[in-house]
Amino acid sequence: MSELTKGISDIQRSGIEREQEVQNLRKEAEAKAEDAEKRVARTREELLSLSYEKKMLEQELETLKSAITDHESSIHSLQMDIAKAQTEIALEKELRSKAEEKEKDERSERIALSAQIMAMTQDHAQSEAKLRKAMEIMEQELRDKHRLATEEAQEVATELESALEKITVLESQQKYLKEALSEQTTVVLASKEEEIGRLNGKVNVLNERLKCEEEKLNSVGLTSEKRVHELEDLIRQGEQERRKMHSIIQELRGNVRVFARIRPFLPGEKNTDSLLPLSETSLKISKPNNPDREYKFSFDRVFAPHEGQDTVFGEVSEFVQSALDGYNVCLFSYGQTGSGKTYTMQGAGSGQKGLIPRSIEQIGQYKSTLEADGWNYSMDVTFLEIYNESIRDLLRESEEVSAKHEIKTCEDGSRTVTNLTVIQLDPNDRNAVSGVLQLAARRRSVASTDMNAVSSRSHSVFTLNLTAKHEERNQIIRGKIHLVDLAGSERLDRSGVEGKHAKETISINKSLSSLTDVFSALAQRSSHIPFRNSKLTYLLQPCLSNNGKTLMVVNISPTDASVQESMCSLRFASEVAKVELGRPKRGIQEVRKKEQNPSTAKNQRIERNEV
Repeated sequence: MSELTKGISDIQRSGIEREQEVQNLRKEAEAKAEDAEKRVARTREELLSLSYEKKMLEQELETLKSAITDHESSIHSLQMDIAKAQTEIALEKELRSKAEEKEKDERSERIALSAQIMAMTQDHAQSEAKLRKAMEIMEQELRDKHRLATEEAQEVATELESALEKITVLESQQKYLKEALSEQTTVVLASKEEEIGRLNGKVNVLNERLKCEEEKLNSVGLTSEKRVHELEDLIRQGEQERRKMHSIIQELRGNVRVFARIRPFLPGEKNTDSLLPLSETSLKISKPNNPDREYKFSFDRVFAPHEGQDTVFGEVSEFVQSALDGYNVCLFSYGQTGSGKTYTMQGAGSGQKGLIPRSIEQIGQYKSTLEADGWNYSMDVTFLEIYNESIRDLLRESEEVSAKHEIKTCEDGSRTVTNLTVIQLDPNDRNAVSGVLQLAARRRSVASTDMNAVSSRSHSVFTLNLTAKHEERNQIIRGKIHLVDLAGSERLDRSGVEGKHAKETISINKSLSSLTDVFSALAQRSSHIPFRNSKLTYLLQPCLSNNGKTLMVVNISPTDASVQESMCSLRFASEVAKVELGRPKRGIQEVRKKEQNPSTAKNQRIERNEV
């Protein structure tokens, strides 16, 4: 019973506790509900506030969207204006660049023309002095002839006076005889009259002779001048014939032809007589400290300072024609820094074009002639420079040098350079030709030194590959011409360069020394020719062997300060002139009809692994 009571007490106590717990929970729930109601009320207030703020924000957003739309329209308009301005700036930069290039070309052309005019003026003065001397000699001869004629005329006049005196005496005798011997026979009188007629005839003869002598004296001046012109024409014809025969002999011997060109004095340079041309094939040079000792040199052709680009190309054009006929031809422009090598090769402006543009013009004229005769003609070009014994592509599109180039030897012994840009060019398209030359000029490495404001720091090689095919004759003619503008030899103490440019000078002189070694070995007919000593000689080995024709134009500076370098250049040129390469071979072959024509696309930029 006690346990039951105890259990009921526990149950009651437990129920009270649960009821108390329920009440506590109810109180907590009521408190929470009240708190929740408060929070809901507060949330509703916040929601109303947020809704109001939302509406305000939505209104502000609409306003901002409208403002953004307006700003975007303004920005687009500004972007268009900026793009237009950038286009105008780029166009203006391009126009300014072209104007600067044109101004530079015109300035170079003006300097070249000024120098040439000075040289022509000096040559004219020298010619005038020679003509004046010749006129003095001729006048002296005419005076001597006039004196002799005058003396002869005086003798004739004396004879005439004597004859007149005789006539007077005879007339007096005749009168006396008529008076004293009127009775003599008609025969005696007739005899006297016959003698008088004879004397009168003699007088008439003497008068005619005197008149002839006077006419002869008047015409002797014109006859002498005409004779001088005839002799000069004969001399010119003989010189042309001599040079023609010399050219044939040189071709048979295969000698390297050497021309020497004396640069005219530039504005600001002092005119001196250290270097003077003696004839079309010889010159003399003397040192300023010893002017009495003269050194004479003879070459295939010597160009005086007054002779222009057209005269030089007139002599060089036969080599260009050889390339058109299927030979491998190499033209060098050699000399010290500032002697006019680049001017000789490329010229200045449109009025003083150099060997490169004139060669392309000649090729264009020949192309038109060939095509009219049924030939298909094509030409592609490459332009590279050898800078510090590294090959660079001067026709690359990017200004940065990235591609690597190597010289490879083909099965036929020719040389190729990998990864060069090849441009198929129409030689009659002047704009395309000008664009190629200007691009190469911008890419080439140049620097300013004490000897030259625009000194080339590399050797440039402009190569023209020429191909002509005739379908009916089944013939292909392949020619190649290398136009090489060598970097100028220079002394560090004169050029005043340092650092990077000093290394360039050392590399240039080393490369030129290798070229000298090659020509010396060729002149001595050495069993080993050191072509591999430099990339320049290795690249041009086929042209310096018996497979091509070679011409070297040695450019000489006429100033006293350059006499030492000029002497070195002339001595080197004399050694080159002794080289015999053998008779060249012509690149012509028979082909099958199924072979395709050379590509007729023009001015097309293409890339290929080998050139």
